Amino acid sequence: MQVGFIGLGAMGAPLAGHLQARGLLSVVGNRTAAKAQSLAANLNVRAAGGPTDFSECDLVVLCVSADADVLENVRALAGVLKPAAVVIDHSTVAMQTARAAHALLKEQGIGFLDAPVSGGVEGARNGKLSIMVGGDAGDLDKARPALEAYALRITHMGGSGAGQATKAVNQVLVAGIAQAVCEGLALGDKLGLSAELLVPTLAAGAAGNWFLDKRGATMLAGNFTPGFKSALLHKDLAIVREMAAQANIRATVIEQSLADYAELMRLGYGDEDTSALIRLKKTGTNTTA
Repeated sequence: MQVGFIGLGAMGAPLAGHLQARGLLSVVGNRTAAKAQSLAANLNVRAAGGPTDFSECDLVVLCVSADADVLENVRALAGVLKPAAVVIDHSTVAMQTARAAHALLKEQGIGFLDAPVSGGVEGARNGKLSIMVGGDAGDLDKARPALEAYALRITHMGGSGAGQATKAVNQVLVAGIAQAVCEGLALGDKLGLSAELLVPTLAAGAAGNWFLDKRGATMLAGNFTPGFKSALLHKDLAIVREMAAQANIRATVIEQSLADYAELMRLGYGDEDTSALIRLKKTGTNTTA
């Protein structure tokens, strides 16, 4: 199996490394060519100069930032990949974008899986991501050897778009947990409780969760090195808001989180971790519109 990888950011670069460790990676590409050339040299694979460099790949993995980037890459790959190849997209985009990509590639006999991931940069580096997959089961069977290089769990959620639908639910939970943990720890800080005692005590009980365990101590120490940037969660939640409106649910977590992360971005904290939300919680300012 020959695998290509496009999008070598904080998530993509370590995923490409896991594929190379399995002997699967053959070529890497990135909008910034220098980044692709540097990683290619480190991993001893080829750096793509254009779409045709992926023409021999059985699988191409995308890990890019926006809907337009996904569709741009899919259109380019549709013209060069051989029939029965599969494109796997780990980006977080709209369901409609995933379905459009699936339809475009299907015309050429090429498979497409919308396969967003959860687990953050740590999960990417450690090869322990949860991957939620939408698309054809046969295409997932082809892709599984590559996905297993960095997955803790791979779940086929249904047809095209089901992976992105699952990621939308995931991001609502991520945002809501961040709201609760940041608000609770801000209260604990204001009440003068010891961070060293508070976080492990809470983590051992019913309030325990991944975000508290991984971010509780760091946010109380004022360390907001990103595992997942606030601006990216805001981008994701804007997509989720549209889905929630169509589903006609009460979306208070989504709306409050969009307002809060927009505020963080205005204050210049968009590149900080989502736990930077505690900055606002400590001010007592309500950003609800």
